[in-house]
Order: sequence, then C-alpha cells, then structure tokens
Amino acid sequence: MQEPRVRAETLHHFCQQVFEKLEVPEEEAAITADVLVAADLRGIDSHGVARLKRYVDGLRTGRMIANPRVQVIKETLSTALIDGGGGLGQPIGVRAMRLAIEKAREGGAGFVAVRNSNHYGIAGYYAIMALDSDCMGISMTNASPLVVPTFGRQAILGTNPISVAAPAGQERPFVLDMATSVVPRGKLELYHLLAKPLLEGWAVDERGSRTTDTGAILRNLSERLGGGILPLGGEGEELGGHKGYGLALMVDILSGVLGGAGYADKVHPKGEEGKMKPGSVGHFFGALLIEAFRPLEEFRAAMDDLIRRLKGAAKAEGENRIYIHGEKEWEMEEERRKRGIPLHLPVVTMMEQIAEELNLPLILDNPSKVC
Repeated sequence: MQEPRVRAETLHHFCQQVFEKLEVPEEEAAITADVLVAADLRGIDSHGVARLKRYVDGLRTGRMIANPRVQVIKETLSTALIDGGGGLGQPIGVRAMRLAIEKAREGGAGFVAVRNSNHYGIAGYYAIMALDSDCMGISMTNASPLVVPTFGRQAILGTNPISVAAPAGQERPFVLDMATSVVPRGKLELYHLLAKPLLEGWAVDERGSRTTDTGAILRNLSERLGGGILPLGGEGEELGGHKGYGLALMVDILSGVLGGAGYADKVHPKGEEGKMKPGSVGHFFGALLIEAFRPLEEFRAAMDDLIRRLKGAAKAEGENRIYIHGEKEWEMEEERRKRGIPLHLPVVTMMEQIAEELNLPLILDNPSKVC
C-alpha cells in the first residue's frame, strides 16, 4: 500500500478534533494541532502527528490536564515565571513565548521560564514566533530521562532540545533546532514503528554497551531498566560526547532548576503505587529585540553576508551545497504544502484507531492522495 499524502489543513483539522473531543478548549486544541502539523511540514516527522497517541494517552490518564489553570507566578519588566498546571505543553509554550516577545518589544529583552508543563513539540516553533516581531528567538525544554551522561549507563537527562532563530534580509532566517542527544526519542519511536534497527552509536543498553535493538532500548527506557540514548557527540569524550552532555545539563538548569520545574529523573514524577502524576516538564523562552543592539536593516544585511559567505565557501569533494540551519526545513515546508504531508502507514493505522475510539471521521478515501 502506497503511503498517503495529506494536506496540512486536513491533518490539522483531524488533530484539533481529537483534542477537542478530549475536552481541550478550542483555542488550545488548535495551537496543539498547529505545532504537530508544523513539525510534519518541516520534515521533523518524529515530532509530528506520529506523536498524537502520546497526547491522547496523556489526556485520558490525567498525566496531561485538558483545561489547566495556567498562572503567572512571578514577573518583572524583563522576566516571568509561568505555572502550566500540568497542561499540554504547546499552548503553554505559545503563551510564554508571546510574553517573552512582548517584554522584548518593550524593554529590549524578555525571558520566561515555565514549570509544571508537558512535552511541547518542536523547539523551533517557538523560536520562529519571534521573527515576525523583528526579534531573535530562543526556546528550550527539558524532557523525560532518556539520555545517559558521559561514562554512565542510566538514563537521567532528557534529549533537552535547543532552538535559536534569527531574521535575515533576502536570505531565509537562521533556525537552529537540535536535540542535545544524538537523536530524539521520537526518532527511536519512528524507527520502531517502521521495524528498523537503530544506527550504531545512537544508544546503549543496560550494561552501557552499544545496541541497535530499537524495541529493547524503548522498553528499557519505559521501564527504567538501564541504558538509553547517547549525548550529542556519542560515546565517551573522543568525539565530544561530554559537550552534548554539558549542553543537556545547561538546558535542565535553565528549564528545570531556574523555574522550579522537574529536572533530570524528576521530570515525570510518580505518586503512590507507581502511578504517573501530571508532568513537571520545564521550558525556557527568550526574545531579543534586534533594534536594542543595532539598526534592524544593518543586522539583516550582516546576516545575509554571513549566510552567503558560508554558502559560498569551498565545498567538500563530491558535495555541491552547504546548508544553513533551517534551510532544509523551509524548503521541505514549501514542498509539503504543495504536495501534501507523507504519512507512514503505521501512523495512518494509529490515526484510524484513535478516530474509531473517539468516534471521529477520518477521511482517507484514496490511499495514494488525501485531500
């Protein structure tokens, strides 16, 4: 069976319906759907609709609160702390990033920490929000313990992604969006769905030895039996694994410790009888107004020059292009908006199951083309 291509609007409508059916308010449901579809549009399939079941299960079990009480706990001219009340990370993240941008436009810089939240999707979504306000955007989050520290064999840190977005002039904006691990968990889940083995050097087993067994490593992570994903750079220090470990720890400090969220293996706490409690994930957002440092047009021109210098640099033998961070994703989004978003068949099956369970329509009449 050929993998279908689905229009972004169709996918967004279905996801929003799912969230509303689970009692998420309309605006928050739309935001959450938008973040998921944005991931698929940009080619980050591991964080797109493939993750839908995770949110459905979280809302059903109470680990994610459908209509949380979100509060600003502390606020200054340039900073704020928001309590997400255990809700979905996407609408909480959007609210926090909007506040950071508002503070930057008023005072040059704004930083907002979030506690008691959940998985918020792709970090780049929030950093990109700052671009329309002529700001640089910063977004990061901690996450469930999936990553082993350098020389360790127990997952204690999250994949803890970082995103920074900066506007340019005639060139596309720079958008760094990266996990501080070799790969995010979503990629492992996608490989598992597709019955593909992991690449050598992505993860270690309960003994701290390299493994390519996707099912085993996901089971070990779920049951906390030991092992996990390696930090960015890989094993040991020779290829810089300790640097990825340090970046992950930095994210945990800014996203977790600073705002009073969970950190390390305290991100998803368990209550009595081992039952999972609402998430204690932490996020950190920042916005920097370009005009607070130099004229905007000068900055844009300098960014164009920087990007062109890099793209015009000598290419390695056999290569004809040097990419700037975010460039592949911008091009992927253009292509997928025209041709539709391709969905792996296991993802379609998962969507069909959710639709049946929630008594929702899922229009997939033509397996080769969905619209």
